[in-house]
Amino acid sequence: MNTKSIISSLIVLLLAMSNSLFAQTTTSKINTTKSSIGWVGKKILGQHNGKVKIQDGSFILKNNVLVGGEFTIDMKSITCDDLTDADYNKKLIGHLNSTDFFNVEGFPTANLKITKVLKNTKIANTYNLTADLTVKGITNSITFPATFKKVGNVFEGNAKITLDRTKWDIKYGSSSFFEGLGDKAIKNEIELNVNIASN
Repeated sequence: MNTKSIISSLIVLLLAMSNSLFAQTTTSKINTTKSSIGWVGKKILGQHNGKVKIQDGSFILKNNVLVGGEFTIDMKSITCDDLTDADYNKKLIGHLNSTDFFNVEGFPTANLKITKVLKNTKIANTYNLTADLTVKGITNSITFPATFKKVGNVFEGNAKITLDRTKWDIKYGSSSFFEGLGDKAIKNEIELNVNIASN
């Protein structure tokens, strides 16, 4: 390798190191009015669905690529969308708020903190995320696929997460812990459909 080639290689290396060292890390707050979490809970003979609000949160970005984030969920905001009878709706929400389920009086918020980000290099704007989810003071690590991209001047993220509720000590109606429930059994899995947008 001649002197000119060596110098060119050194310049390329230095530029690469410089870009890595000075990559801009920024924090982007989420827009809580444009962000939402939808939930689905299933029984043997049906299901219920609703929403819960995100209280606050932010993304951590490096050169507009997602590298982290943390979000607080307002557990007192749980709603049910499928029950049109006001009394039944109120009864269900009261039960979800109780110690049988989320004990929102004792634990009014839940928290999700992204701990690991793997960007898919083959499919644009897709990621595999690992996060610590804390509900009722209990923290478990979860992993799930997500999309994240810049749309105009804002960032948008979407994820579908399936949780085993019993890992957070939510065992009411679970056939894994109680016998003889028959068609009154409630499935352990809760589905969350997360849609988040930045300010």
